[in-house]
Amino acid sequence: MLDRKITPTIEEAVHFDLQLKNCDRFTLDNKVPVYAMNAGAQDVVMVEWVFDAGNWYDKQPMVAATTNFLIKNGTTTKTAYQINDFFEFHGAYLNRSCYNETASLTLHCLSKHLETLLPVVREIIETSIFPEQELAIYIQNQKQRLSVNLQKCDFIGNRLIDEYLFGINHPYGTYSNAEDYDALNIDVIKAFYKQYYLNGCCKIFVAGKMPTGYEAMLNKAFGTLPLQAVPHAVVEHPVVTASQKKVEIINDENGVQGAIRMARPFPNRHHPDFQKAHVLNTLFGGFFGSRLMSNIREDKGYTYGIHSYFQNHVHASAWMISTEAGRDVCAATIAEVIKEMAILRNEPVDQQELDLVRNYMIGSLLGDLDGPFQLIGRWKSYVLNGLDENYFYKSIETIKSVTPQELQSLANTYLQPDDFYELVVI
Repeated sequence: MLDRKITPTIEEAVHFDLQLKNCDRFTLDNKVPVYAMNAGAQDVVMVEWVFDAGNWYDKQPMVAATTNFLIKNGTTTKTAYQINDFFEFHGAYLNRSCYNETASLTLHCLSKHLETLLPVVREIIETSIFPEQELAIYIQNQKQRLSVNLQKCDFIGNRLIDEYLFGINHPYGTYSNAEDYDALNIDVIKAFYKQYYLNGCCKIFVAGKMPTGYEAMLNKAFGTLPLQAVPHAVVEHPVVTASQKKVEIINDENGVQGAIRMARPFPNRHHPDFQKAHVLNTLFGGFFGSRLMSNIREDKGYTYGIHSYFQNHVHASAWMISTEAGRDVCAATIAEVIKEMAILRNEPVDQQELDLVRNYMIGSLLGDLDGPFQLIGRWKSYVLNGLDENYFYKSIETIKSVTPQELQSLANTYLQPDDFYELVVI
C-alpha cells in the first residue's frame, strides 16, 4: 500500500527510457498502405485517409483547398445534409483538412460503428459530385472571411512573411485573394478530385481500440478503389526569396498593435543540424521559459507572448519568430530579439539552463506518446517525411547529449540577424 507519509522520489525526465511503440502495417488489395496503432482503453477509433492532394499540386490557386472542403458536400446518392446527419446520428465526426503537400479525411467514431461508417466514406471518395450551389456558398463565405481577416495585422504578417521566404508563386508562399475564389469553377475542381483523390496516392492511418476484423473492413471498403500507392511525380517549385529584408506596413492607420515576424530559410528534418537546432530553438524561444519569453514578456513587458519555431514543411523549411507588440515598442522588440541572438552566439549556454531545456523537451516527448492517437500522429509525421523510428531515438540522444559548445556553434551559423527577414505590420 502507498505510504503517503513518504515523499515520492522525483526523477528528472531526461533519465526516462522512452520507447516508441511500433505500429502495425499492412496493405489493401490495391497496394494502399495502412499504418495501425491498435491500442487504448476507450472504445473509440480514428481513421485518416491522407492523399497527395495539397497546395503543392495546385494548377491554379485555391483548387486543392476548395476540393478538399467540398468533397463531403454531396455524392450521387446523398446531399451534404444527409452525409452530415448520417455521421452525427452515429456519434461520429468526419473532418477534412488541406495542407501544403497533403490533404486528408479524418473519421472519429465509436469502435462498434466503424463497419457501418466506412462504406459512406468510400462513397464520398468515389462519387462526390461537387454541386454548383455548394461551391457558390463556399466562395461567398471565404470571400467574407478573407475581407474580415485582412483587417488583422497578424493575418497580414503571416501571409507576407511566407511570400518573402518562398515567393508568391511557391506553394509555401502563396495566399488567397478574392479574385482567386472568383476564378474557381466546377470543372477544374472535378478534374483535381479525379486525379488526386479518386485515382490519387493514398495512405491510411488508423488508431484506437480497433474492432475485430478491422483489416478486412478497410480492405472491403477501400481495397477495390483505383487509389494508388506510388507517389505522384515530384512537381518542382523554385524558391524565389524577396530582395528587401526589412519591411514595415501600415495596415490600419489607427492601429495600436503591430505583428512582428522575423524569419530565415532553414533546412528540413533530413539535415544533420536539424535536431540540435531544435534544442537551440527551444532554448531561444520554443517554450514558456525561453530566453525570448523571459526577456521580452517577463522583463520588458512588450508582449503577452513571443515564440520561435520551425516551419516543418516537407520540401523546405524556415526558422520563424512571431509575436504581437504595442505599436510604440515594435522596434524595441526586434532589437531585443537581435540582442538575444548575439548572446547565444557569443556565450556558451549555462549547464543548469540547458538541463532545464533537456527535461522540458523529454517531458514534452513523453506527453506526445500518451495514447494511440498521439502515437499514430507521430508515426504519420515520420512516414510522410520519409523518416523512421530511428529518427525518434536519435532525437532523444541529441537532446541528452548536445553540448553548450555545439549550440553556440549553431547559433553562429543560423542566428545571424542579416539572414532574417524582418516584417512589421501595424
